[in-house]
Amino acid sequence: MPYERLDADAVLVTVERLEGRIAARFPERGLGQVAARLRVVATDVRDATRASDPLRVLRLACWTLIGLLALLIVLIVVLAAAELLRQSSQVPALPALEWLRGLETTVNDAVFLGFAILFLWLLPTRVERHRVLRVLHRMRSLAHVIDMHQLTKDPERFNASFRPTRRSVEVNLSATDMASYLDYCSELLSLVGKTAALYAEHTTDPAVLATIADIEDLTTGMSRKIWQKVALLPVDDGPAASRRRLA
Repeated sequence: MPYERLDADAVLVTVERLEGRIAARFPERGLGQVAARLRVVATDVRDATRASDPLRVLRLACWTLIGLLALLIVLIVVLAAAELLRQSSQVPALPALEWLRGLETTVNDAVFLGFAILFLWLLPTRVERHRVLRVLHRMRSLAHVIDMHQLTKDPERFNASFRPTRRSVEVNLSATDMASYLDYCSELLSLVGKTAALYAEHTTDPAVLATIADIEDLTTGMSRKIWQKVALLPVDDGPAASRRRLA
């Protein structure tokens, strides 16, 4: 169903389009480089989610070892049972203490091999989780970088009562340009969340899903803060300003 799942190609195209818009409007600003970095991350995510099974070789190796270890457990149990039956048939009969020692050895070996099987069973999941979380941490860092770009874009400087100090940051943006700049920051944050959500389409890992939810909450909160700034900007209803806001 094309309208029930996120399309990685569509997300990437949207990121590329936004990168072009930022480069055309603010060619000298670092926000374009942030958009370019997001494009690289979105490309990596698309390629990773499109791959049929990047850990196929590891999974096959683990399953093969699990099968061998399971056979080894069966062999140990069978040999131990045969040995105990052989010794119990001897005269005099095997003391109970010797039975317990043999049983303890067999159980210890089976438990040790069982832990090895469990480790191999979980290994591909852990490797995949580590790989995905590493990319998601990059997205979280990228969201904070975007937030840093909007940090100094203060709408209060357009108030008639605003008096800059010698420590005030020079923004060199009109109210309309600042609105566009903040809008681009909000769009970038939204696309960071959408790029992270692409992984949710391909995993049920609780740790990964929790990290994706955290990133979406983070970007939503940052975007809300940006739109609070936009609401405080003076409104220019001229046709030129309207055209620029639509770009």
